[in-house]
Formats: sequence, C-alpha cells, structure tokens
Amino acid sequence: MPRQLVIAIDGPAASGKSTTARLVAERLGYLYIDTGAMYRALGLKARRLGIPLSDLAAVAAVAEGTEIRQEQVAGGVATFLDGEDVSVAIRSPEISQAASDISTIPAVRRRLVALQQAMGRSGGVVMEGRDIGTVVFPDAEVKVYMEASLAERARRRGSELSARGIAARADELESQIAARDHQDSQREDSPLAVAPGAVVIDTTGLTVAQQVDRVVALAGDAAGGRR
Repeated sequence: MPRQLVIAIDGPAASGKSTTARLVAERLGYLYIDTGAMYRALGLKARRLGIPLSDLAAVAAVAEGTEIRQEQVAGGVATFLDGEDVSVAIRSPEISQAASDISTIPAVRRRLVALQQAMGRSGGVVMEGRDIGTVVFPDAEVKVYMEASLAERARRRGSELSARGIAARADELESQIAARDHQDSQREDSPLAVAPGAVVIDTTGLTVAQQVDRVVALAGDAAGGRR
C-alpha cells in the first residue's frame, strides 16, 4: 500500500480551515490534527499560571513541561491540556489572542512543530494551522490556503461564540481578527503566508460542503498523480 497523503491547510483566523479540515478527514478516513488548538492550550495554561507572555524563558519552560494531546471524538477533535479537556475553554477571543502571542516565541514553535511532524510523519493526516505548508510539512502532497473577507470571518466567529453562550460585538471581533492577521503575518518566525504550490481557496461565498468538496478533489488528484 502506498503511503497515505499529508493534507496541509493554512489560513487566517475564521477562514473556514478548521471545519473543512475536520470534515475532509472524516470523508477520507484520515486523522484530523488541530495545531492551532495546541497553541491555544499553551496560551490558556500561561494565563492560568499568571505568566506574562513577554517572559520568553518562562513560557518556553511551560511548553517543555506541558502535555498536550488530541483525540478524535464525535464531531471533531478534543484537546487535552495536562489531562484536562480544554476544548471549550480555549475558544474564547482572549485565548485566541494569547495563542497568537505565544506562537511568536521560537522555542514554543520548535517544540510544537516537532510534535506535529511526529504526528503526521506516516501520512493519512489533515493538519491545519498557519505554517503547515510552509514549515511543518513543506512537502505535503496537498497544500491549501483558505481565506475569506474580514466581515465574513467576524460573522463566523460571532456565530461560533454565540453557540457556546459567549456574546461578542461584530466590530470588536473584526478588530481582534484584523489584529491577529497582522501579528501572524508579520512575526519573524514562521509567518502566515501562502506556501509555494498551495491552492488558494476564497471561502467567502462558499458553503462548508463546497469547501470540503474542493479539498477532497485536490486530494483525489494528488493520489491519482502518484499511481
């Protein structure tokens, strides 16, 4: 049997990559890995411990001493921080920003990238984040960059938060998302960028089903090209 594919999906916050990656993995029978949740979990732990993210040495030490694992569950993936299921706790706007801040720390990125590469080394994975196609798996057989308008991404994030009982104003969400876009794209270590060879998909006017169909079609083309 040939090695299964690595599918790398990158993009900014609320571009649709998490939902699409999860459903593509379900369709193909692959493992879905939510790398962003790993950074969120570390951000949550740093906040709980009262460690300022400006203290690079302390944050790096926390990363080295933290256990983060993910498990497939009905409807997606659960993220465990030192044995605690933090799948809901890591989805607040504050933790989203903390994840962006902590992802700029080189020692943190090196540790998590190594974990991600180990998880996907055998193939058969759909991995989404901001540097999967550029840094984690630059040789992935399928590389996708998903984007959408700022207004649409704020609408999606607002709906997601509302479903969790968290109220948020649209203008505040737009401001937070724009700030994260800037930080993620301007950081020195592994900035958000379109990977060479990636297919760019603007999801603004697409349904989730259409997004999934496009990525699955790319995977089919890649698998066919290897035969």
